Order: sequence, then structure tokens, then C-alpha cells
Amino acid sequence: MQISVTEAKGRLTDLVLRAEAGDEVILTRHGQAAVRLVPIKRIGDPAARKALIDAVRSSASGKATAGPDAARSQDFLYGDDGLPE
Repeated sequence: MQISVTEAKGRLTDLVLRAEAGDEVILTRHGQAAVRLVPIKRIGDPAARKALIDAVRSSASGKATAGPDAARSQDFLYGDDGLPE
């Protein structure tokens, strides 16, 4: 299904329901395809959700690096005498 963006403004709820049901909904601008509405796939199984979260955590932990200590993060602004530089 193709529909103009202008016409879609008044039918958004219906278009979202159709996309969720599996219909291909394409919004057009000046007769050219601009956007496709697709449903988001939800992870309903709690075990699958936990596995996904664990995978993201393990992936991110390898990329994380220790930054500067927050208590000393602005020391570069001040000289040895404690006055702003």
C-alpha cells in the first residue's frame, strides 16, 4: 500500500494497525517513496530478553574504558596555587 504523507496524517492510526498486521505501508512524498512503516519485533520471552541484555552488557564491557576521576576532572582549570588559569 502506498499513501502520500499528507493523506497519511489523517489515517495514521489505521496505517499503524495495518503495518502491525503485516501489510507493507509506504508513505510517499511528491509521488516518490519516502518512508516504510514496519512493526517493531518485540522480545516477549523473559529468558530471551535476559539473554539479549546479557549479550549487550558483555559486548559493552569490552569497550568501556576507565575515564578520569570525577573528583579531579577539572584540575586542568586551576594552577598549582589553586587559582584559575
